[in-house]
Amino acid sequence: MLLLGDVIRRHGIDFHSYADDTQLYVAVSPDDTGPLDGLLNCILDIKMWMGENFLQLYQDKTEVLVIGSEAERDRVQSYLSTHSMTTRDTVRNLGVILDADLSFDQHVNQLTKSAFYHLRNIARVRPFLSRASAEILIHAFITSRIDYCNALLSGVKKATLNRVQLVQNSAARLLTRTRKREHITPILKSLHWLPVSFRIDFKILLIVFKSVHGLSPSFISDLLLHMNLLESLGPQVQAC
Repeated sequence: MLLLGDVIRRHGIDFHSYADDTQLYVAVSPDDTGPLDGLLNCILDIKMWMGENFLQLYQDKTEVLVIGSEAERDRVQSYLSTHSMTTRDTVRNLGVILDADLSFDQHVNQLTKSAFYHLRNIARVRPFLSRASAEILIHAFITSRIDYCNALLSGVKKATLNRVQLVQNSAARLLTRTRKREHITPILKSLHWLPVSFRIDFKILLIVFKSVHGLSPSFISDLLLHMNLLESLGPQVQAC
């Protein structure tokens, strides 16, 4: 019996499988419908494969997201609509909300909404907690959300990132019982909390470090291009 991965590979489609979810990836040009035809044929074959194995594709959970400029998206979406396939403005991937512009505005909206909800709950019981206990709660419900997949926020608009920083600032003030008028930087420094932008840089550096030293999955490490520093510098190094 063919595995689902074998069915997808026959069409040359990149994919990633999880326990109960399979994601297909294809790079397309608005003027070339070939990859789109391959994707549509792949989906048809998946439906046939599932039927042969007494399975059913959950059509309502099959989501399509087109990422690109607005003009490019319109062309691709128009072509897909002729094949009874509709696209979405956002999709959720492992808890991260992806949008067609990769602005992550919707993701940050959800992140800040959830974080402030938990902050308000922690604030209600803060008078009854020691500082150590309060910090445990903040890391469990707030810091974990700030750090989750935060490398994706590298390069987003500063205004978007500032909203996440506001969450961390509020958490620090709640923990230390600091007034809003007091400057936040010394507080974060005393707590040894990296600001959000630095946490993102640290996460990216950590991913690269693990990839270089064989500590990350191959689908991540294969994306890195290793360069010989001495060869790239050439005569400059030899002259030294």
